[in-house]
Amino acid sequence: MQPAVAASYQKPLSTKEEDYLESILNVTEIKGYARSKDIADDLDVVPSSVSEMFLKLSKKGLVTYRKYEGVTLTPEGKLIAEQVKFRHTILVEFLEILGVPKNIADLDACFMEHELNQVTIQKIKEFVAKRNKNK
Repeated sequence: MQPAVAASYQKPLSTKEEDYLESILNVTEIKGYARSKDIADDLDVVPSSVSEMFLKLSKKGLVTYRKYEGVTLTPEGKLIAEQVKFRHTILVEFLEILGVPKNIADLDACFMEHELNQVTIQKIKEFVAKRNKNK
């Protein structure tokens, strides 16, 4: 289990922006690259929305976007995406410990990952690690 990562990005990101960064990371880990269609399919949105978000994230320095070629995460974007993914993974595992079915835990974690304080995430991480150690 990774330690909780603290991104140094100073400007607040919207839930949607964080979701896009996480999706880009997930798709890139599977395919080696991420294109608009891949992200649109993953997030169940239209490709034009993806292109708009790619431009927005590019202006913030979180992705490198080349029209018709796709998008890559900048080091800062990757750090944030990894942080969001880590929070999601820990929350899914925690909810499953509580007996929540995986599909529901995954959906609920999507909401929780954006709202919980880092201290809360750290405590959940410690709880999950302790429980896994005692198994």
